[in-house]
Amino acid sequence: MIDAQEKLSSMALTVFALNGLFLTVAEGLAVPAGLTATRWQVLGAVLREPLTQAEIARRMGITRQSVQRTANQLAEDGMLAMIPNPSHRKAMLLQPTEKGLAAIRAIHPQHAAFAGRLKTELGEERMVRLSDALTELRSAMDHLVPAEAD
Repeated sequence: MIDAQEKLSSMALTVFALNGLFLTVAEGLAVPAGLTATRWQVLGAVLREPLTQAEIARRMGITRQSVQRTANQLAEDGMLAMIPNPSHRKAMLLQPTEKGLAAIRAIHPQHAAFAGRLKTELGEERMVRLSDALTELRSAMDHLVPAEAD
């Protein structure tokens, strides 16, 4: 029988360490494209569809205020557009501009290369299993932790 409290602590410490490593990698990949890891994160959140600041914050597990600051900077730099939201008069939708998309495309080759190195390190099957396990952990935590009010 496992000690659930000990395993929770172990998972949390591992995730915290991984977060730091992912941020280090993201910074290294983003800087040559004129972005920071945070700017890449916000731009990346709206690549598939326009989202509100609150939706980005919920999906990324960061504060709405952080998204707002970053979105304002990206808009000032011409990388992010704020468009009317037909569902909500005050909550604008965010979407990347062509300049923002170009910055994301500039990251792609180095991102693909790093992903390939990680796949070589882990093996394809293990990489898939780890990704699935992290997704499952996120889903379980989402069910247990109440969403922050907007």
